[in-house]
Amino acid sequence: MPSDDVPQRKIVHIDMDAFYASVEQRDNPGLRGRPLIVAWRGKRSVVCAASYEARAFGVRSAMPALRAERLCPEAIFVPPDFPRYQAVSRKVREIFARHTDLVEPLSLDEAYLDVTSTKISLPTATATARAIRAAIRAETALTASAGVAPNKFLAKVASDWNKPDGLFIIRPHQVDAFVARLPVARIPGVGRVMQRKLAKLGVTTCADLRELDVEVLERYFGSWGRRLSALAHGVDQRPVQTERPTVQISSEDTFAEDLTLVQIEPHLQRLALKTWQAYTRERIRHPDRFAHTVVLKLKTNQFRVLTRQLTLSHAPTSPEQLASIACALRERVHLPISTRFRLAGVGLSGFSCACTNTEQEDLFNTHI
Repeated sequence: MPSDDVPQRKIVHIDMDAFYASVEQRDNPGLRGRPLIVAWRGKRSVVCAASYEARAFGVRSAMPALRAERLCPEAIFVPPDFPRYQAVSRKVREIFARHTDLVEPLSLDEAYLDVTSTKISLPTATATARAIRAAIRAETALTASAGVAPNKFLAKVASDWNKPDGLFIIRPHQVDAFVARLPVARIPGVGRVMQRKLAKLGVTTCADLRELDVEVLERYFGSWGRRLSALAHGVDQRPVQTERPTVQISSEDTFAEDLTLVQIEPHLQRLALKTWQAYTRERIRHPDRFAHTVVLKLKTNQFRVLTRQLTLSHAPTSPEQLASIACALRERVHLPISTRFRLAGVGLSGFSCACTNTEQEDLFNTHI
């Protein structure tokens, strides 16, 4: 609980409704009210976004486009236009900035705002959320849903409560009872696999989670178990961060045709160079931060996703080293040699401010 001399935070989470699809429907009246899928057609494509009309058929983001087409044969496919979406996102962020400087964008279509103290003298956080939603509607002809709560976890849950075009408020005195009834599936980060694991422990709600000792949750889920316990009590002390520290830099690509592990090597080299260029730009902005973990991501032609990673005592110093380590990580993929892959990615993570590269160890001798 906050101390007496620290004001209770007032957090708003804004989430644009079916953002990419809504922009397309706004700009093309012929698409309004019709099932719309933002994606390139073809067996290699995935859904970037779906209108609510398409979602009614079970279409979801990141779904293979072919599956989406089978679920909704009448859907209209529109290729994504990211520069247009980015322009709208900038306009929405300008609206946020009128109310507070404490804005933490999560993506083009959602953000946290700390409105404990605002630039415009509105009486409550709820009034601020209403004003922001009204401005978004008036200036972009789009709708946004908002959640208002004492912390980021609850604000995000709340913004999804009355979608689309909804507003939901969780006041401080309501937190305990609200969270107790909350299904664990509503906790951000708890997917289907985690839900099954929790169900085996007899957990389906946050009230159930509260019955388990932190030590038990840590034994099953590591550090995430401790956070689960805190969230089950409605506790989230994370501040809104106006500049979120980089967690991972990566590049990935879907191949024109499925390839074997051997065949993807030149693609890994190309992706490593692309990742290194992005890493170099990050180092210019933050010269004291180094990445120590190399990540290899693969997706089989059966859509199984695998990641392999190696954490080094010294950060890589060249794109060639990054590519070599990524290629070597293929040795950890214990699948039949005939397995084919539709996607690969190369990333850098494990950022730290402490790194001594004056005597770089031979990374090629590091055990893979």
